[in-house]
Amino acid sequence: MKKLVIFDLDGTLLNTIADLATATNQALQHYGYPTHEVDAYRFFVGNGINKLFERALPESERTEENILKIRSQFIPYYDIHNADLSQPYPGITELLEALQQKGVRIAVASNKYQAAARKLVAYYFPDIRFAEVLGQREGVPTKPDPAIVNDILAQTGVKREEVLYVGDSNVDMQTAHNAGVTAVGVSWGFRPRAELEALHPAHIIDKAEELLAFLDE
Repeated sequence: MKKLVIFDLDGTLLNTIADLATATNQALQHYGYPTHEVDAYRFFVGNGINKLFERALPESERTEENILKIRSQFIPYYDIHNADLSQPYPGITELLEALQQKGVRIAVASNKYQAAARKLVAYYFPDIRFAEVLGQREGVPTKPDPAIVNDILAQTGVKREEVLYVGDSNVDMQTAHNAGVTAVGVSWGFRPRAELEALHPAHIIDKAEELLAFLDE
C-alpha cells in the first residue's frame, strides 16, 4: 500500500508554460535578446530557472553574469504574473481530493524556486493538505539529485517502498530512480512520451485518475 505520492509541479500538476515563457521573454526583451515561442519553453524548463535562462539566452551569451541579469528581471515579474495563464491539468484537483479522502499523504518536489512553488500550490489547491511542498532552495541540489525527495521522506517518515513519485520529464524519472522510489510518468506534460519511456518508469499514465490504480501495489 502506498502512503505518500510526491508530485512534480510544472508539467505535472500545473500547466505553467505560458506564464514561464511570458516572464522569460520579457526579461530577454528587456536586455535586447531574442525571444522564443511558447512551445520552445517546453524543452527549456525542468532543471531550475537558472538553467531555463541559460537555455533561453543566445549560445554566445550564456555567461553567469547574463543568467543572473535575466533572473533579476524575471523574478519580480513572475512573482506577480505566475498565475495569469497557468491552470491545473484536467482531473488533477479531483485526483488530489481522492488521494486525500483515502488518507494518502501528498507532497510536491519541484525545481521551481521555493517561493513560487509554495504560492502556486496554495493558490490552485487551497483545500488540499500537503505534507510538504519543496521547491529549489539555496544550497540544495536540484533534481535529478534525490535530496528533495529524501527531505520529504525525512519529514513524513514514510518508507521508500510506500512512495509513488509522479512527473512529466526525464528529470523526474531520474529523480525517482535516484531516490529509490516508484516512478510514474504522466503523458500530458511538457515532454514527449518517448522521453519518459526511455527511463523505464514503473507506469506511464494518460489521465490523472489512472494513478489511483497503483496505490495498492
